[in-house]
Amino acid sequence: MQMEGGHYKLTKQLQQGSLLIYHCPEGYYPYPDLSRVCQPNGLWKPLLQRNKPQKCRVIECPDPSVLEYGIVTPFQEKYLVDNETTFECYSGYTMRGSESRTCLSNGKWSGLTTICSRDSGDNCPDPGIPPGSSRTGNIFGIDDTVTYSCNAGLSLVGSRERVCLENGQWTGIEPSCYSKFAYDTPLEVSETFGSSIKNSLTTLQSTDDTQEGRTIRISKSGTLNIYIAVDISESIEEEHFKNARKAVTTLIRKIGSFSVTPNYEIIFFSSQYYEVVNIIDFFEGKVELKNVITELEKFKINDKNTGTDLNLVFQTFSERMAFIKERVGVENFKEHQHVFLIFTDGAYNMGGSPVPTVERIKNMVYMNHTGQQQGISREEYLDIYIFAIGVDVFDDDLQPLTLGLGGKHYFRMKNILNLQETFDQIIDEEEVKGLCGLHKEYETEHKRERYPWWASIHAKKDQISKKCLGSLVTPHFVLTAAHCFSFEIEPEDVTVEINNIMMKGVKSYTVHPEYNLNAKRAEGVDEFYDYDVALIQLKNYVTISSLVRPICIPCTQETSDALQLTGETTCRQQEQLLLKNHLDRLFFLTQSGNAVLEKYGHAKLGETRDECIRHALNAKGINTTDASVPVTDNFLCSGGDRDHISCKGDSGGAVFKDFQHRTIQVAVVSWGTEDLCVSGTLQESSRTSRDFFLNLFKVVPFLKSILGNNEQDDFAPLKFLEG
Repeated sequence: MQMEGGHYKLTKQLQQGSLLIYHCPEGYYPYPDLSRVCQPNGLWKPLLQRNKPQKCRVIECPDPSVLEYGIVTPFQEKYLVDNETTFECYSGYTMRGSESRTCLSNGKWSGLTTICSRDSGDNCPDPGIPPGSSRTGNIFGIDDTVTYSCNAGLSLVGSRERVCLENGQWTGIEPSCYSKFAYDTPLEVSETFGSSIKNSLTTLQSTDDTQEGRTIRISKSGTLNIYIAVDISESIEEEHFKNARKAVTTLIRKIGSFSVTPNYEIIFFSSQYYEVVNIIDFFEGKVELKNVITELEKFKINDKNTGTDLNLVFQTFSERMAFIKERVGVENFKEHQHVFLIFTDGAYNMGGSPVPTVERIKNMVYMNHTGQQQGISREEYLDIYIFAIGVDVFDDDLQPLTLGLGGKHYFRMKNILNLQETFDQIIDEEEVKGLCGLHKEYETEHKRERYPWWASIHAKKDQISKKCLGSLVTPHFVLTAAHCFSFEIEPEDVTVEINNIMMKGVKSYTVHPEYNLNAKRAEGVDEFYDYDVALIQLKNYVTISSLVRPICIPCTQETSDALQLTGETTCRQQEQLLLKNHLDRLFFLTQSGNAVLEKYGHAKLGETRDECIRHALNAKGINTTDASVPVTDNFLCSGGDRDHISCKGDSGGAVFKDFQHRTIQVAVVSWGTEDLCVSGTLQESSRTSRDFFLNLFKVVPFLKSILGNNEQDDFAPLKFLEG
């Protein structure tokens, strides 16, 4: 079983049914076989052969010399990883595609298919011949057909036949020829799947609403049904299963972070299926999304997954769709969009071919026609995406199962990508930019995409200056601490920086009317920070993008939407949801150079609060024995318990929580008992040091008086909840 240049894994040691999987370094592939399975007779299939020892071979790319009307240099018998080719067209021919291409470690060529063509007056352009393939058909007029096939040992991915249309476009998807070890990279899948599904997940608009460039529309109307199936049969490695489960979880969470409420059917399958959630339960209101994710995350593979029945998956989905059609009626069913996401290697050995079942599903959705109805094709209401995972993939069995308009629906994967990035890229920014609290949760090139609402504030007059943080709460306003304006200063002396854009001078700033630093001096408190909150109105509104977005604030309808609260909601509901534990973990930021770092603390609530605020009596400038004098009920208390401590430059920054992948601000960084750190560091609290955050739930009337002001035309007001 040994192999030269690589290693192997056994799924069940040397037991019957065990899979022997070969692994090679990047740029190499197992030869002559990718895997073997232990048969009941004690022999491996395929048989081990002494004259063909298992080894790692350098990956080859398909032959690019199929180019018509041009020259490929250098001409080689084999093209290995990192080999580069250049192309030159014959005189009178024009080049389209890439002038040079490099053989990549995934067995595919970089760039685009090179085509040498000339203006022949045909209706459609020359569709070219991808490396490793051959084409029949050299006339490109309306209704003319071209057909592709791949050289020996290669599988065709894409459209085998393409037809020239009146609009000058070819039907189908440009084909490619894959060797058995070739795969699509995560970036390719992200770009292609994103482009494809962008044109499909769209019945969030009524069928009466015709539109160009159909993309995901973040709307509360319409019905989107998503059916997901993950193969857990013996031929699928546990690593592939875990990655697929993670991808599905990420996908559901990402969609769920918006005001979209799809219905889900999620199953794992082998010879039978295991239902994580039944889509009918969504229709009957019996299931919550958070419970689905919990069930999904804890699902594990057992040892009884013998055989694979892929047809059972499609039959199950078909039955669910028929039930929905009967429940909602034919006319309403017309507005339902159905998206299938299937993760499998296609090695089904039970239940027969799924093709007839897929045809029945097509007829159910297409309603026996694909023509335009009110400007929209019925084909836009059904998409079947196949993510081919596993060691040996059965392309010819899987590709006929894909359906849908708008791009590639079949992906060959060495590993499951993180679909979170994909969905961030395909969400229509124009539709979601007004939603508060949106952010990207993974590491990106731009740190701001994680905290797109943070702002830096510099107030300076003469020799006095103060630096604070703030949060963008609307395109026109930044929320910060009142004590950032603790000296005589004019709006033109305030500079706000957001996304490296310096805005010198603001339209106005307003501190809370009850903020008074000297209010409790007679009671032994030199500096009193109650109502330590202020709003800055910018001269010009900021442009919302993935780098600049508002954070959600309490007691607004926008925050209720982010929290997915339905019906008539109240401030109290939001507070109970966001500040519900005795030790509630909260986050805040510190500035480090031109970037920010995330800190955390725990708000001590309920019976733990008194002990926390008691330590305020140790602060410099406090000479009272009653902790409730400097620390009113308007403050949240944090510190001790290895919490991070706030630094002076952190003042005015947002204290926030992430809920359902939206960021909600619950407080403002105000003051602390000890100065333990240098600004821009992640210093832990001492046993006795405490921080106090101004609770925004306690100052809603102030926020509403400015941000919810309906009696002005300068900006669109936020909608605050009644009461």
